[in-house]
Amino acid sequence: MDINATLIGQTIMFILFVWFCMRFIWPPITQSLEARRQQIADGLAQAERGKHDLELAAKRAGQVLTDARQQAAEILAQAERRATQLIEEAKGNAREEGERVLAASRAELEQQIYRAKEDLRQHVAELAVSGAEKILRREIDARAHADLLGTIQDQL
Repeated sequence: MDINATLIGQTIMFILFVWFCMRFIWPPITQSLEARRQQIADGLAQAERGKHDLELAAKRAGQVLTDARQQAAEILAQAERRATQLIEEAKGNAREEGERVLAASRAELEQQIYRAKEDLRQHVAELAVSGAEKILRREIDARAHADLLGTIQDQL
């Protein structure tokens, strides 16, 4: 193999080309590659943070949903207790009102019975007095007396 000037010239040119590429072309390419690598790493980190935030948000949403369900259950339980209490109060009030009406009706009935008895007594007394007057005005005859008592008895 023959080493001639062309080969030496090409070697020098290749070395100069490599030096020029390493000095002027390679640093911007590596900077651009490094920037792209950093951008990808940041994107992946943000995606990881986003995924973590999404998991936290899902946990918080689940907790809020659980709390809301518990609160709804408590509100329903309170409403049921209040409804039961209102029903019991209404039953008690109705019972008291019924007892009051019943007592008033009984008192009114007793008064009417008392008035009817008094009217009846007064009427019987009037009839007795009337019968006694009629007996005394008539002659004392057993048969007439019996007829008069029968008439009085029919009137009663």
